[in-house]
Amino acid sequence: MLRALREKRSGLAPCGFETARIDTYVGPVPDLDDFRVRPDLQDYDCRNNRLAQLCLEQDGFAREIAAARDRYGAGRIGLYLGTSTSGLHTTELAYRRRDPKTGALPADYRYAKTQNAYSLGEFVRCYLGLSGPGFVVSSACSSSAKVLGNAARMIAAGVCDAAVVGGVDSLCLMTLYGFHSLGLTSAGPCRPYDVDRDGISIGEGGGFALIERANRVEPGAILLLGVGESSDAYHMSTPHPEGLGARMAMQQALDSAGLDPSDIDYVNLHGTATKSNDASEDKAVFEVFGGQTPCSSTKGATGHLLGAAGITEAIVSILAIEHGFLPGSANTRSVDPALKSNYLLENKQAKVSRALSNSFGFGGSNCSLVLGVAQ
Repeated sequence: MLRALREKRSGLAPCGFETARIDTYVGPVPDLDDFRVRPDLQDYDCRNNRLAQLCLEQDGFAREIAAARDRYGAGRIGLYLGTSTSGLHTTELAYRRRDPKTGALPADYRYAKTQNAYSLGEFVRCYLGLSGPGFVVSSACSSSAKVLGNAARMIAAGVCDAAVVGGVDSLCLMTLYGFHSLGLTSAGPCRPYDVDRDGISIGEGGGFALIERANRVEPGAILLLGVGESSDAYHMSTPHPEGLGARMAMQQALDSAGLDPSDIDYVNLHGTATKSNDASEDKAVFEVFGGQTPCSSTKGATGHLLGAAGITEAIVSILAIEHGFLPGSANTRSVDPALKSNYLLENKQAKVSRALSNSFGFGGSNCSLVLGVAQ
């Protein structure tokens, strides 16, 4: 991911997913159709859980969780994950195979282990051999950001000593046609904050992290410093035009971290590339941070990962901290002059000690995370 961001390389391509006939771009994970989950977990096989397993196999993550299991015990590691659609694509496929006379779904269709939102949690729990408390959050695009707050609160309450957090969302026809019917999909690769932005590009992806109690913090460790959550309750699909909920979430995250806006070195924006979303977020960011703090959206590279956006962009923020790297905006050509934030078109090298990451979901379900490095 770091290499792709450095190269401003986008994973977006013309939509060729399944039977979708929509003039838009998507961010698919290659070869996912041919992948299968571990044989002993075959009942959970669906596009979403395949993607979860691919993520768990990256960067030695499963080995790290095995080591954490030895330290804490399987029952003391929580599991808090986010998803928006889970394995909905499996249901779409099952409906095509209904009995022509009765309309009954095929006998091999397993709702609980594929489409149900907790399918993801149960699959990951089994894959990693965990038995601690856990649940799955589905709050649209803020899902996998909110779980970091859930985990932090559970650890602080003594419910668990550590937690696996993350989220996965995969392509399906419902999201493609749903966003298209709302007039929110772009005909080309999405261009966050661009003067000519015209909508989102839907992607798929996932990410995971291990959160542990900060008893003895080594220099260089990444810390979850603050979490802010709010609800606009303004409109089912449109953010508050003045960015009220977004501003509340960011301020709450700063307050919980005991930081001032000037302490933040980089803001990873929600930045979906719709006219209304970028405009409302820009108002909120400018009111909190002014026009100095560098910010950008990485959705031009990944597309909008919906329920996986929060964890993915938290990881982007961690990469920014670890490598002193501020990612520019893939595909964005000319920043809308009506927007006032310090939006980065090009990559920049600079020290990043603390970053704030925004994730704002449908209906105004907002979450902001503050991440930093131990000195």
